[in-house]
Amino acid sequence: MAASKTSLSVPLILAISIILIRCAEGRDHLVGGRVGAWKVPSSETESLNKWAESSRFQVGDYLVWEYDGKKDSVLQVTRDAYHSCNTTRPIEEYRNGETKVRLDRSGPFYFISGAEGHCEKGQKLIVVVMAPRRNKQNALASPAPSPAEVEAPAISPTSSATTRKGSMLVVLGVIFLVI
Repeated sequence: MAASKTSLSVPLILAISIILIRCAEGRDHLVGGRVGAWKVPSSETESLNKWAESSRFQVGDYLVWEYDGKKDSVLQVTRDAYHSCNTTRPIEEYRNGETKVRLDRSGPFYFISGAEGHCEKGQKLIVVVMAPRRNKQNALASPAPSPAEVEAPAISPTSSATTRKGSMLVVLGVIFLVI
């Protein structure tokens, strides 16, 4: 009986390990939810900030842009440069048409178009990355700034993003039940 329990446990533990590894990886978020969304919006409802309001971003996730690199670029900028559409000294500049940026900390990230006049016409994006939840192991995690400090879109609790910690806890619970 012990041998059959062991033979069942090994594949289950392997499967659960794969799930845990995949849950720990960051998610890719296609900016605007579709290819070609990095453009001057035709109306306020097409603003990329409206898209960002309905998404949840966590540390380790990636923003992915797909655009025509010959006509446009993505500039990661400071808060002041975002509000003034200043393209002269970006934090980072991406021009290849397939840009992938890792969200490596909590708080706001600011992006504007590098094409002349596009930022002024609304081609810009603020993404607010959620702070890791505080727990006994992570008691010193710093909270994300309040929306008033950031002037960024609110984070919707009805997002389609999944909670990695909850998934991992369920998987760990299954492991302990089997063993």
